[in-house]
Amino acid sequence: MKPSPDARPERWLASLALLIISLISLGNVVTRYITGGSLAFTEEFSVFLLVVLTFAGAAVALRRNGHIRVGLLERALPAAPRKALILFQWACGMAVLGMITWFGAKLAWQEYQWESLSPGLGLPQWWYIVWLPLLSAAMLIRQTQQTWDRLCGRLADEP
Repeated sequence: MKPSPDARPERWLASLALLIISLISLGNVVTRYITGGSLAFTEEFSVFLLVVLTFAGAAVALRRNGHIRVGLLERALPAAPRKALILFQWACGMAVLGMITWFGAKLAWQEYQWESLSPGLGLPQWWYIVWLPLLSAAMLIRQTQQTWDRLCGRLADEP
């Protein structure tokens, strides 16, 4: 059995985000049980880390060819049209992820310039937003790697 392609940095980032979410949620539950109040920062950090977890996990799934897709047409086509369809899928993915990266970077830059603060803790808002363009750029790279592997025959859908 061939090992599946890996996206190690994204995998570590997703694991770290999940671990931190678990720890701060547990800390919040224990604090609420003991004192009757909750920790103020847990919701803000949990939402932020959940976004990081989602995008990092999506990058890993892209690299491992694990995203859901309807492969009926792809499997039914001969080699040349199948490659054209794979390239079309890549172009559509690049368009969407490229827009997320571009507009996410633009938003992070605006938040940095405006010196916006988060509503809960008063931290700079761009600290949270900058992860959107970074991880969508990682997804762009993983999409390209996956497409290249599919075109070279190193990754195939299940029959």
